[in-house]
Amino acid sequence: MRKIKIVSDSASDILELDGVDFAFAPMKIITAEREFVDSADLDVDEMVAFLDKYKGKSKTSCPNTNDWLEAFGDADDVICVTITSGLSGSYNSVCAAKQMYEDGTDRRVFIVDSLSAGPEIALTVKKLAEYIKAGMSYEDICEGITQYVKNTGLVFMLKSLKNFANNGRISPIVAKLVGIAGICIVGKASDVGTLDPSHKCRGEAKSLETILSDVEGFGLRRGRVSIGHCQNETAAQRLKQMIEAKFKEIQIEIHKLRGLCSFYAEKGGLLVGFEKA
Repeated sequence: MRKIKIVSDSASDILELDGVDFAFAPMKIITAEREFVDSADLDVDEMVAFLDKYKGKSKTSCPNTNDWLEAFGDADDVICVTITSGLSGSYNSVCAAKQMYEDGTDRRVFIVDSLSAGPEIALTVKKLAEYIKAGMSYEDICEGITQYVKNTGLVFMLKSLKNFANNGRISPIVAKLVGIAGICIVGKASDVGTLDPSHKCRGEAKSLETILSDVEGFGLRRGRVSIGHCQNETAAQRLKQMIEAKFKEIQIEIHKLRGLCSFYAEKGGLLVGFEKA
């Protein structure tokens, strides 16, 4: 029997899965003073505290081909999910690893560009685990997950854009405006894998109401929701209650964001993955 393994980069926020073979390739957060490897050993809270005070440039680094090959291990068949290619070179890197891993063998690697991050990737990885536990064939899993990712989405709330500015992705002037007078940014992952801000909300309560309205507008009716937070479990729990009050057939899980996602969400931020009807 062929061995099937699920692999992701650390943007999935998943460290392990019960009952299936799983591994992740760590991303890195790099500054002039320190480097943080997004592994199981990372103290995320300490990283967030450092970055909150740090004033220099920062950047992220995707797994290299050797990182991916190590994560593949000795599996016969690999199904890999990466952070959106619109934000990272992770997808391109794993494509190179796929060629090396398959070369001259009967091994197979199927790659999913999530066009997203964090909780939406987590939903995809957990759906893959369901497929494997159900005994589906590799071919059917690949077909099924291709359809599944077309019916998931991601919305986000950010209270700070400091790291985006330090990363060179937005103007420092724009970043300074966020957080003034309690302004939060609410947005979504686009169909082409960019993170698109769509609302400027005054206060957390208004931001959560906007998220609720958006997920309904984007197709949430039932199914699974994954809420990741960066040091803001209170808002995550409040959003969970709001979603449960609006929709009846809902399964919601809450988790702390790991390193890469905390770098972009920053303190107080939420990332919300959901299944569409």
